[in-house]
Order: sequence, then structure tokens, then C-alpha cells
Amino acid sequence: MSLASEKKIILYPTLAQYIEKIAAEYTLIPEARKQVLKKLARVVEKNITAGKKAELIFICTHNSRRSHISQLWAQAIADYFQLPGIASYSGGTEATAFNPRAVRAMQEAGFAIDAVTEGDNPVYEVRYAEDASMMRVYSKTFYAPGNPAKDFCAVMTCTHADANCPIVEGASSRISLPFDDPKDFDGTPMESEKYSERARQIGRELLYAFSQVRR
Repeated sequence: MSLASEKKIILYPTLAQYIEKIAAEYTLIPEARKQVLKKLARVVEKNITAGKKAELIFICTHNSRRSHISQLWAQAIADYFQLPGIASYSGGTEATAFNPRAVRAMQEAGFAIDAVTEGDNPVYEVRYAEDASMMRVYSKTFYAPGNPAKDFCAVMTCTHADANCPIVEGASSRISLPFDDPKDFDGTPMESEKYSERARQIGRELLYAFSQVRR
């Protein structure tokens, strides 16, 4: 977790250039999807207007791919737009590991990601700007210590978690925003392409959502 700052954060050049490219791709987002993203914007906006932190937990079953990708994008984009007080987290209904294929896709987008522990569930340090707080990420349940226990927005990033967690205890709001799982292409010639495609889609859609926040 990190907290979006009110000061101007200068993203790493590769990441900033990537964001500029996906900002020109809003027409790729279906209108129905945009309406869901605007709901997320209203949640963030409501908290900012009230002078409260907007805490977002991105949830998928294994906390290995889509939820981590979403968490990292949300934090970087919050600083890109200078939206104060946004804290992004991720979690699953069970813990596994931040998948290395997803790690590579985010590194290709411009995030600096380094493993600081080894084992079945490594801890990674993530940075997206020299003057932004470092994020420590690893796979965990959404109710694990370190994640907020109440008054957060639960963003469901996979259909399985969305269907099996109709109520997320402690959440003040819940948004269904599932993405296709790049895991379906693991071990195939399209593996790298699909992970990059999903990272780009999630970045594009969260960029659109945060661009809709009124201050």
C-alpha cells in the first residue's frame, strides 16, 4: 500500500510515456464499462470531498495477477492525477503468489519491481517514481493484516471472486470490475502478449476512471 500525495509526483519516463499512450485509447472502452468506471470515480470523489482517505482493495481469487496489476496501476495513476489520499491494496479469497508473468508485464509498462524475499510467495518492492513511496506487495487474502478492515471500496477484478463474495465484510462499497484472466494463456505462444494486453487494459480503464474524478 502507498498513499497518493498532493505534491507533484514525476513518474519514471517509460511509465509516463506508457500512460500517455493509453490515455489516447479511451474509445476502446465499451460504454457499459465506462459507466462502471464512473461509479469507481464517484466513490473516490466522495471520499476526497469529505477529506477522507479513499481506500481501495482490488480482489481476485488468488491475488496473483489481476488484483496486483490493478493495485499498482491505481496507486501510480492517483499520483499521476495528483489525487490526494488514495490508498490502493489487493487481496484474494486465498493467497498464492504474485505471478512472475504479471510482474514482467508491469515492468515492461515502466514499473520498477524487485523481489526482496524468495520462496513460494515472494515479497516485491515496487516503485513508479523517485519521490513516491515504495510499495511492498505479495499475495495475501483481502482480509489479511495490513489491508483495511472497514470503510473501504471492494473492487472485484475476477468473475469467480465476484460471484463467491457477494458481500465483502467491512466494505462500504463494492464494484464489479472483472477482467479476463491471462492465466488461460500460460505456457502458450500467446502468453506474453496476453499478459501485456491485460496490463494495458487495466491501466487504460483505471486511468479513465480516475480522469473522471471531480475536485
